[in-house]
Amino acid sequence: MRPLNRRSFLATTALAAVMPAMGFRSLSGQAPPVPAPPSPRKKSLRVAHLTDMHIQPELGADRGVAQCLHQTQSLEAKPDLILTGGDGVMDVFEAKAARASDLKKMFTSTFAKECGIPARHTIGNHDIFGWNKKSSGTTGAESDWGKKYAAEMYGLPNRFYSFDQGGWHFVMLDSVQPQGEGSYTAFCDDEQTEWLVKDLKGRPAGSPVLVVSHIPIMSLTPITYGKARPQEARGTDYPLSASAMHSDCAALHKLFAANGVKLCLSGHMHLLDRCSTDGVTYICDGAVSANWWKGPLQGVSEGFGVIDLYSDGSFEHEYKTYGWKAEHA
Repeated sequence: MRPLNRRSFLATTALAAVMPAMGFRSLSGQAPPVPAPPSPRKKSLRVAHLTDMHIQPELGADRGVAQCLHQTQSLEAKPDLILTGGDGVMDVFEAKAARASDLKKMFTSTFAKECGIPARHTIGNHDIFGWNKKSSGTTGAESDWGKKYAAEMYGLPNRFYSFDQGGWHFVMLDSVQPQGEGSYTAFCDDEQTEWLVKDLKGRPAGSPVLVVSHIPIMSLTPITYGKARPQEARGTDYPLSASAMHSDCAALHKLFAANGVKLCLSGHMHLLDRCSTDGVTYICDGAVSANWWKGPLQGVSEGFGVIDLYSDGSFEHEYKTYGWKAEHA
């Protein structure tokens, strides 16, 4: 056989490349296999993520929450489900009993009147009644003291729980743990962690998972929130507050990456960010109340997240504002 020179080799290679497109058969007489087109992904459901509403009689907050709920339900594609990210009321952590009772009534009546979509709720630090005993005048013996207040207001089956909908598995965590008198920190306590491991492993086979926590599990916002910190010395660690991000973030991320968690939603920071690694995406949505009903916070306006979930575990997220104009005190 005559050896191919460079020109003959290039011509032969080019012909081989175009043969399938021209309908040529192989030397065996069989048509080359054509890859099957990818199956179109199917939308499972649309959810709205409303966090940090901080409802109160001041600054028109109840009207703001109502306006946000109206906007949510007026979207061209109406959400199938609302997920709230905690801090539904404006600080019962330090409130007297009468104030806490009024805020609970305001929240429940607003949702009963204005919300026609099923809602699932998460506990935030502002939803915990009386943890600052000195300021609230509580003893801890009150029937709705602590997280019992939030569980009653939100109608929760437990302070943490899960459910299935639209082929997805949803996990609603309790981020907020006590730390001394009147303070808190963010992590999943032992009881919750044990439950979480079993829950993720026992979910319906193949179902993607969405996790909701009030305080971010992972986020950039603890670094960017508020005034710039004093310049840290080069070569030293940069401290992150455990009241702004889960202190057990590394362990949770490892668990999530191994057990089908695709998306984690949070609030608490009133800022907006997104970070992804190892197939898990963490989104901190801006607040319904923005700067606690006093306008935008660091450029993030009053708003809520809209997430389209798909059967293959993918999703699309968008942050939407709802046109609220702050009523400054």
